[in-house]
Amino acid sequence: MALPLPLIEHISQRLDSFADTQRDEVRELGPEAEGFVAHALASLVGGKRLRGRFCATGWRSVRGGDAPLPPSVIDACASLEVFQAAALVHDDLIDNSDTRRGRPAAHRALEAWHRDAAWVGDAARFGRSGAVLLGDLLLAWSADLFDAALSALDTSPDAARREYARMRREVMIGQFLDVAEESAWPRTPDDEHADRALRIASLKSARYSVQQPLVIGGALGGADDDQLRALAAFGHPLGLAFQLRDDVLGVFGDEQQTGKPAGDDLREGKRTLLIAYAREGVAPDVRERIDALVGDPDLADDDVTSLRRVIVDSGALNRVEELISSYGEEAAAALSAAPLDAGAVEELGRLLDAATRRTA
Repeated sequence: MALPLPLIEHISQRLDSFADTQRDEVRELGPEAEGFVAHALASLVGGKRLRGRFCATGWRSVRGGDAPLPPSVIDACASLEVFQAAALVHDDLIDNSDTRRGRPAAHRALEAWHRDAAWVGDAARFGRSGAVLLGDLLLAWSADLFDAALSALDTSPDAARREYARMRREVMIGQFLDVAEESAWPRTPDDEHADRALRIASLKSARYSVQQPLVIGGALGGADDDQLRALAAFGHPLGLAFQLRDDVLGVFGDEQQTGKPAGDDLREGKRTLLIAYAREGVAPDVRERIDALVGDPDLADDDVTSLRRVIVDSGALNRVEELISSYGEEAAAALSAAPLDAGAVEELGRLLDAATRRTA
């Protein structure tokens, strides 16, 4: 998905300067501390900067589509990107994922560091423990950058601070619900699986990936209540469409484009809407086979292919694609009546199209 280079460059430059500061501050603490920080900073490399883009567009929707972004907004955009990196580090650890963006996941990179250094003890345990702390460090850095943004605002910081706090709470709860669902689903009535999957998608991704960055950006710009409601009304269905597209890519995506092995969501046991719909659309014996295969970390490629076929034949893929389109239409309808800058509305429309049609 093509992003406007100037914005990416602004965010990347701010992250680079922030990284330089972190390296300078830790240098006197010794090589282990320097290595730890280096691994944390490596997690900030790459990505589509989507949350930063939504935040910037939320600000411009209030201040004007052509308004230059002040340093405070760039700090907020960078903060959201660091928060995203923290969430991914913890997500990969929880899911036991080996790769992220085509590189070793943080816990695997730390494990390799331990092994290469010939340290004593269990390298895998070191990697897992270090990744917990690394993700926590990224969360602290995100808060530092957001505090810097608030300190330089020309408007009241209260609304932005409140929305940032809401985002942090909701994504942590959503992440736990995702973990819990992998254990709780056998005790849950079949007709509740889809609703529970959508609840997780809303909290874990839709709100923090799209809705809250937009609302935070608007709050930074001094949006009134009607404007904040309009941004949320647009952002939430778009965020759901974004997450459902992510679920589709997690099963059917091209590894060269997504940076993660094809079928990883199946091996990780993700109880997504795709799986809920597939279970609804098959006979009991096929449902038992789905339940036996989803969540098997050693799932063979042939089994992944078989599950993909079941998902397609059950109608689940078509149902999810239709829901993505429906959420896109809901977001577009909310945008058409929004009391926001016309130029920013056009940019939000492009974001809507890109987020729902993306292949990575």
